[in-house]
Amino acid sequence: MIFKRKICNKLLDWKKSNSSEAIMIEGARRIGKSTIVTEFAKKEYKSYILIDFANVTESIKDCFNNMLNDLDSFFMIISGEYKTKLYKRESVIIFDEVQKFPKAREAIKYLVADGRYDYIETGSLISIRENVENIIIPSEEYKIKMYPLDFEEFCWAFDEEQLIEYIRDCFNKKIPLVQSQHKKAMLLFRQFMLVGGIPQSIVAFLENDRDFFECDKRKRAILNLYREDIMKIKKSYRSKVLAVFDYIPKSLSKHEKRLKINNVNKGTRAIQYEDTFFWLANSMICNECFSCDDPNIGFSLTENRSYVKCYMGDTGLLVSHAFDENELSDGELYKEILLDKLSINEGMLYENTIAQMLTANGHKLYFYTHYNKEKHRNDIEIDFLLSNNSKLKYKMYPIEVKSSLKYTVTSLIRFKEKFGSRIGDSYVIHPKNLVIRDDGIICLPAYMTFCL
Repeated sequence: MIFKRKICNKLLDWKKSNSSEAIMIEGARRIGKSTIVTEFAKKEYKSYILIDFANVTESIKDCFNNMLNDLDSFFMIISGEYKTKLYKRESVIIFDEVQKFPKAREAIKYLVADGRYDYIETGSLISIRENVENIIIPSEEYKIKMYPLDFEEFCWAFDEEQLIEYIRDCFNKKIPLVQSQHKKAMLLFRQFMLVGGIPQSIVAFLENDRDFFECDKRKRAILNLYREDIMKIKKSYRSKVLAVFDYIPKSLSKHEKRLKINNVNKGTRAIQYEDTFFWLANSMICNECFSCDDPNIGFSLTENRSYVKCYMGDTGLLVSHAFDENELSDGELYKEILLDKLSINEGMLYENTIAQMLTANGHKLYFYTHYNKEKHRNDIEIDFLLSNNSKLKYKMYPIEVKSSLKYTVTSLIRFKEKFGSRIGDSYVIHPKNLVIRDDGIICLPAYMTFCL
């Protein structure tokens, strides 16, 4: 089962540009990188060769190690090994799982300069230090990130293209959906929370009459792959990565959702976990959300890496990571979410899904809190901050996420009072239909997050 993916348009733009660069697709394990590039190669080229460096012969490795100074022989051997004729400017060579053999990535410089063929690289953990420390990183790479299916792509998989267009039109006009379509869209959103965007999970769900237990099996297998990846990294921070990875559901179940290192491992400080967060973020297993001390002058300028919220890159995986098989076996969790009866702890899935949707739209995640010394507590808590990235007319867009039907917006109002002139629109993301309050706050249904 092949799903429609937005990244195909980026691949097509790259091919049409006749760029003197290879394209590098970075992403977590099992999100469909190999499938997408193979389908693209079949459709857009006269021939292609896929070199899977997770299972490559010694003769191919020898080509990269010893024959880059004789590219005629290099291509002859590769063409013969894969029994595929290569056509000048009409063939593409795919380096799949290229992180397994960094020498091939280094060779891109010479292969691109030769100009005969196009090159696509795919891999997981591409930028991890130990995978590239002994090679020269080629400048002839155009990098793009690939994520699990986002909510739009998930809906496409369910043949709901028209619903997606209707949602986008309503967002642009700032009007609510008709109630029947709102209910349908929210049901799809809740399914997206439970199933996630990993292709294998979606396939299992669709091919087994929308059985959550079948897709849970696939997700647990992928979580085991992540653990295997963690066990292969350097011993100096392996245990820390595993500790943080296992602690993610617990941190997200708390009110603040901020990951406090001292709770993970007593007596340690955030700086001691620098490599840990580097690994989790660059592996794209997790989406980091950093505290912004003063959003008035820009997010990255006052980014505080001592305070971080660590979301799972895919909420469907978080469901399987947070709850054991016995907790899911009676179907109560699935029932509660589908019927919109989330408990406080299960509300973490809601916020994680919003983080996943914002990340897929290219947003770097930030949050904001303000500590009131008189009250000895935070009196402003903003879940996410977006900006228009303008230097001349800088505007920020605060977002609060509410998983329940009843809530207050005190933090958002105080934030608006504090940073008034810098604020564009203010949003509450909630389970209800779209409404614009008298104070100008726009309350969006959760499924509209992809429009931001």
